[in-house]
Amino acid sequence: MKLDLIERLSMGAFVGCFIVMLVIVLGSYAAGPQNVSFSGVELINAFFGSIVVGWAFSLSGLIYEKDEVPFPLQVIFQMVIGMGVLFAVAIYLGWMPISLGIGPIITWVLIACIFAAVFWFGFYIYYTLQARDINKKLELSNKL
Repeated sequence: MKLDLIERLSMGAFVGCFIVMLVIVLGSYAAGPQNVSFSGVELINAFFGSIVVGWAFSLSGLIYEKDEVPFPLQVIFQMVIGMGVLFAVAIYLGWMPISLGIGPIITWVLIACIFAAVFWFGFYIYYTLQARDINKKLELSNKL
Protein backbone atom coordinates (compact mmCIF):
# COMPACT_ATOMS: atom_id res chain seq x y z
CA MET A 1 0.00 0.00 0.00
CA LYS A 2 2.80 2.44 0.88
CA LEU A 3 4.60 1.64 -2.35
CA ASP A 4 1.40 2.20 -4.36
CA LEU A 5 0.87 5.57 -2.66
CA ILE A 6 4.46 6.64 -3.36
CA GLU A 7 4.09 5.48 -6.96
CA ARG A 8 0.84 7.44 -7.37
CA LEU A 9 2.33 10.58 -5.84
CA SER A 10 5.43 10.31 -8.02
CA MET A 11 3.42 9.74 -11.20
CA GLY A 12 1.04 12.58 -10.32
CA ALA A 13 3.92 14.98 -9.71
CA PHE A 14 5.63 13.94 -12.95
CA VAL A 15 2.52 14.21 -15.13
CA GLY A 16 1.49 17.50 -13.49
CA CYS A 17 4.93 19.03 -14.10
CA PHE A 18 5.04 17.65 -17.63
CA ILE A 19 1.67 19.19 -18.53
CA VAL A 20 2.46 22.59 -17.03
CA MET A 21 5.86 22.71 -18.73
CA LEU A 22 4.22 21.65 -22.01
CA VAL A 23 1.69 24.48 -21.68
CA ILE A 24 4.45 26.97 -20.83
CA VAL A 25 6.53 25.88 -23.83
CA LEU A 26 3.56 25.90 -26.23
CA GLY A 27 2.42 29.28 -24.93
CA SER A 28 5.93 30.71 -25.22
CA TYR A 29 6.29 29.31 -28.72
CA ALA A 30 2.94 30.78 -29.77
CA ALA A 31 3.77 34.21 -28.33
CA GLY A 32 7.33 34.14 -29.62
CA PRO A 33 9.98 32.94 -27.17
CA GLN A 34 11.77 36.30 -27.35
CA ASN A 35 8.59 38.00 -26.07
CA VAL A 36 8.16 35.84 -22.98
CA SER A 37 10.04 35.85 -19.69
CA PHE A 38 9.26 34.15 -16.40
CA SER A 39 10.39 35.21 -12.97
CA GLY A 40 11.80 32.76 -10.47
CA VAL A 41 8.64 33.09 -8.40
CA GLU A 42 6.47 32.19 -11.40
CA LEU A 43 8.56 29.10 -12.14
CA ILE A 44 8.54 27.99 -8.49
CA ASN A 45 4.76 28.50 -8.34
CA ALA A 46 4.34 26.56 -11.59
CA PHE A 47 6.46 23.73 -10.21
CA PHE A 48 4.66 23.38 -6.87
CA GLY A 49 1.23 24.16 -8.30
CA SER A 50 1.62 21.48 -10.96
CA ILE A 51 2.63 18.94 -8.33
CA VAL A 52 -0.46 19.69 -6.22
CA VAL A 53 -2.74 19.38 -9.26
CA GLY A 54 -1.00 16.18 -10.35
CA TRP A 55 -1.49 14.73 -6.87
CA ALA A 56 -5.19 15.63 -6.95
CA PHE A 57 -5.71 13.78 -10.22
CA SER A 58 -3.58 10.77 -9.26
CA LEU A 59 -4.95 10.32 -5.73
CA SER A 60 -8.54 10.76 -6.85
CA GLY A 61 -7.79 7.92 -9.29
CA LEU A 62 -7.96 5.57 -6.30
CA ILE A 63 -11.71 5.53 -6.94
CA TYR A 64 -11.06 3.09 -9.81
CA GLU A 65 -10.17 0.44 -7.23
CA LYS A 66 -13.77 0.50 -5.94
CA ASP A 67 -15.54 -2.04 -8.12
CA GLU A 68 -18.93 -1.30 -6.57
CA VAL A 69 -18.90 2.26 -7.99
CA PRO A 70 -20.06 2.40 -11.64
CA PHE A 71 -17.34 3.41 -14.11
CA PRO A 72 -19.02 6.66 -15.27
CA LEU A 73 -19.30 7.81 -11.64
CA GLN A 74 -15.63 6.96 -11.08
CA VAL A 75 -14.66 9.17 -14.03
CA ILE A 76 -16.90 12.00 -12.84
CA PHE A 77 -15.50 11.73 -9.30
CA GLN A 78 -11.90 11.91 -10.51
CA MET A 79 -12.58 14.80 -12.88
CA VAL A 80 -14.52 16.83 -10.32
CA ILE A 81 -11.77 16.44 -7.71
CA GLY A 82 -8.92 17.00 -10.16
CA MET A 83 -10.50 19.92 -11.98
CA GLY A 84 -11.66 21.48 -8.72
CA VAL A 85 -8.11 21.48 -7.37
CA LEU A 86 -6.80 22.69 -10.74
CA PHE A 87 -9.21 25.65 -10.77
CA ALA A 88 -8.45 26.51 -7.13
CA VAL A 89 -4.69 26.43 -7.77
CA ALA A 90 -5.12 28.32 -11.06
CA ILE A 91 -7.05 31.11 -9.38
CA TYR A 92 -4.67 31.25 -6.41
CA LEU A 93 -1.52 31.37 -8.58
CA GLY A 94 -3.01 33.61 -11.26
CA TRP A 95 -2.89 31.05 -14.05
CA MET A 96 -6.55 31.67 -14.90
CA PRO A 97 -7.08 35.16 -16.33
CA ILE A 98 -10.04 36.10 -14.09
CA SER A 99 -9.41 39.84 -14.48
CA LEU A 100 -9.89 39.68 -18.28
CA GLY A 101 -13.57 38.79 -18.26
CA ILE A 102 -15.61 35.70 -18.95
CA GLY A 103 -14.33 34.95 -22.48
CA PRO A 104 -10.72 34.13 -21.51
CA ILE A 105 -11.95 32.20 -18.47
CA ILE A 106 -14.19 30.01 -20.65
CA THR A 107 -11.32 29.48 -23.09
CA TRP A 108 -8.99 28.56 -20.21
CA VAL A 109 -11.53 26.11 -18.78
CA LEU A 110 -12.12 24.50 -22.19
CA ILE A 111 -8.39 24.08 -22.79
CA ALA A 112 -7.95 22.61 -19.29
CA CYS A 113 -10.81 20.18 -19.92
CA ILE A 114 -9.33 19.13 -23.27
CA PHE A 115 -5.92 18.51 -21.67
CA ALA A 116 -7.54 16.51 -18.84
CA ALA A 117 -9.61 14.45 -21.28
CA VAL A 118 -6.64 13.72 -23.57
CA PHE A 119 -4.42 12.61 -20.69
CA TRP A 120 -7.23 10.62 -19.04
CA PHE A 121 -7.93 8.83 -22.31
CA GLY A 122 -4.21 8.15 -22.80
CA PHE A 123 -3.97 6.54 -19.37
CA TYR A 124 -7.18 4.62 -20.04
CA ILE A 125 -5.78 3.15 -23.24
CA TYR A 126 -2.45 2.36 -21.56
CA TYR A 127 -4.04 0.49 -18.65
CA THR A 128 -6.51 -1.29 -20.95
CA LEU A 129 -3.63 -2.57 -23.06
CA GLN A 130 -1.74 -3.59 -19.92
CA ALA A 131 -4.76 -5.56 -18.69
CA ARG A 132 -5.13 -7.22 -22.10
CA ASP A 133 -1.47 -8.32 -22.06
CA ILE A 134 -1.77 -9.67 -18.52
CA ASN A 135 -4.94 -11.58 -19.43
CA LYS A 136 -3.22 -13.12 -22.47
CA LYS A 137 -0.30 -14.24 -20.30
CA LEU A 138 -2.71 -15.71 -17.76
CA GLU A 139 -4.56 -17.61 -20.49
CA LEU A 140 -1.29 -19.01 -21.80
CA SER A 141 -0.14 -20.07 -18.34
CA ASN A 142 -3.51 -21.74 -17.63
CA LYS A 143 -3.23 -23.78 -20.84
CA LEU A 144 0.10 -25.22 -19.75
